[in-house]
Amino acid sequence: MSPYRHLCWLLALLLALGTYAAAASQPAAGQTERPLPLDAGQPEIFVNPFNYSVLEDPSGTLTLRDVQQPRYAGQFISGAQVATNMEHPGSAYWLRLTVRAAGPQPQHWYLELFDSHLNDIFFFPQTTTEQGRIHTGADRPFTTRPFRYKNYLLQLPVADSQPHTYYLRLQSNSRTSFLSKVRTEQGIAEHFQLEYGLLGAFYGMLLIMIIYNFCLFCFTGEQTYLRYVLYVLSCSLVFLSEDGLGFQYLWPSHPWLNRIVEIASPPLLLLTFGYYARQFLDTPQRLPRYDQWLRAVVLLSVAALLLDGIWWKTGMGMGLYLLPYGMLFFAALRVWQRGFLPARFVLLAHSLVAISVLFLILRKLGIHTFTNTYTVYSMNAAFVVEVVVLSYALGEKIRAIQHATLKAQHRLVKQLRKKHDVQHKLVEQLRQNEDLKDQLNSELENLVAQRTAELQRQGETIASQNRDLVQANGLLALQSAAIEKLNTDLQRDLQKAQTARVLSQEVDFGEFSQIYPDKEACLTYLADLKWAHGYHCRKCGHDNYCEGREALSRRCTRCRYVESATAYTLLQKCKFSIVKAFYAVFLLHTHNGSYSAQELSRVLDLRRATCWSFSQKVLEAMRRQPTGLAGEDGWTRLLLDDTGTEPDDTAEEELAVADEPGQGLERESGKPKNKQKKVG
Repeated sequence: MSPYRHLCWLLALLLALGTYAAAASQPAAGQTERPLPLDAGQPEIFVNPFNYSVLEDPSGTLTLRDVQQPRYAGQFISGAQVATNMEHPGSAYWLRLTVRAAGPQPQHWYLELFDSHLNDIFFFPQTTTEQGRIHTGADRPFTTRPFRYKNYLLQLPVADSQPHTYYLRLQSNSRTSFLSKVRTEQGIAEHFQLEYGLLGAFYGMLLIMIIYNFCLFCFTGEQTYLRYVLYVLSCSLVFLSEDGLGFQYLWPSHPWLNRIVEIASPPLLLLTFGYYARQFLDTPQRLPRYDQWLRAVVLLSVAALLLDGIWWKTGMGMGLYLLPYGMLFFAALRVWQRGFLPARFVLLAHSLVAISVLFLILRKLGIHTFTNTYTVYSMNAAFVVEVVVLSYALGEKIRAIQHATLKAQHRLVKQLRKKHDVQHKLVEQLRQNEDLKDQLNSELENLVAQRTAELQRQGETIASQNRDLVQANGLLALQSAAIEKLNTDLQRDLQKAQTARVLSQEVDFGEFSQIYPDKEACLTYLADLKWAHGYHCRKCGHDNYCEGREALSRRCTRCRYVESATAYTLLQKCKFSIVKAFYAVFLLHTHNGSYSAQELSRVLDLRRATCWSFSQKVLEAMRRQPTGLAGEDGWTRLLLDDTGTEPDDTAEEELAVADEPGQGLERESGKPKNKQKKVG
């Protein structure tokens, strides 16, 4: 255990040195930025916190003119006075950067912002006007960037040796620091070739490991290979989100997807690694009690990472990796001590990733003492080594399992040989028993022959009885079919008789209500008649509709016009039961209009004035109908008569269900009021 103690002491020493160096380099309070000297002999220059100052705008409403006023200009604080330049997610931060060239510059200078997760960026190349400003960020499409590069690249117009001041307005959903460099065109070209070459090799190795282990899973069926593939895929997703290549090449037009990947990839990485490491180390079998706590901590850490990415936005989500990764490291150490040799590879891979994570945490805290190209991409290198080492460790585990299997098979072969000797002795005993068995078999064969003869005789008797039963069942089936046919004919004849009685005027209200039993049946029949040839909106002529609030009403999907089933029919604005209205139309039609209002009032149990008004309405509709219509087609065609109806705004009428006398809207005791308009 001594090497791991030395490693822990080394990490603690590096952290202490970084904190001391950052504290020693801070200037006095109130000091503003120093101009950044530009020298064409240096292709790239790191922007030191002394070279820019920061102003926090919690409201996010300040403009370029506002921050240049004395009231706000004096509130700018040097970037070296705070460990993290952007502590409060959601606030806008104004950065003021001043550069000074040594003379006329043969090349252009570019400012590169390393944090690809800055949500909103405004760059003002001029201090006197907002003309030429650049608006980009992670919440905007990738095409808004001035240059197609994974990081933010902004051109600095430097024309002479005078100091030039530039303003940047930044917003981020998480805590971050302003880490940037100023490069020349030559420096950018050299850096691009090296950086994209290394990143291509990095993702190429990840892709090779994914394909290789997936093929092993397909050939062997070992679940550990599949878990390893899922872990490497989550690693790739995390790095595609962190270095910005995913936004550049995979989803450049979908910033929302970039945000989802940024939030979901860290918890997915922790979940897949815990899922893989627990099976690789066999902790459920080797450390059963410890495995329960380990699984709970991993799941809680995953939930905390999701909450941090969605609500908390501390920017220190990597700190949530410490506890589960530490517990996995301890589990690997314990399993290694108990004789599982492949666990040492997990310890090695953990150590390399821990060092790279330490450098990342220092950058998040604003400590840039160890920040350089090697430390920035140390996590990529560490994960490549980890992926290769874990893949080799997985092969070692499979080989160890195969070796153990071969040993078990060798022991099994020895045991089988011993069993073979015992079986040889048993064979001799069986041969002796064979003679006794032959004697018993001969006696049993005689008994079986006798019993078989008796069973054959009984079987013939049963077969003859079965034939008789089959014939009887056939006769019963024919009788049942005949009875069922008679029942069907009777039901059809009964229905025809009822319909015939309706058409031949021989039906009373009770029998009529069996055909149209309630309001819903009447509205259904009326709607089928009304829209038999399709629906057309009466206002805009549209053909598509949806259901309205009233039963069987239809609403136009274009103009939202609602038309009920009774609208523009003879039953529009009918104040009594629609079933009685149907029967009244039927009676008046079948009697050719010579049905008195008094008799109609007695049959329908309605006021005489109501019956008189409705009969007048029906008579007017009958006069408008062509002659020669008889039967069901005649009286149902009366229902669709809309010549005398008055369309309203919504065409929705509520049919009153008051069937008793005195419950209609017409309660006067005098003569009935004729509400029908005359047909012109």
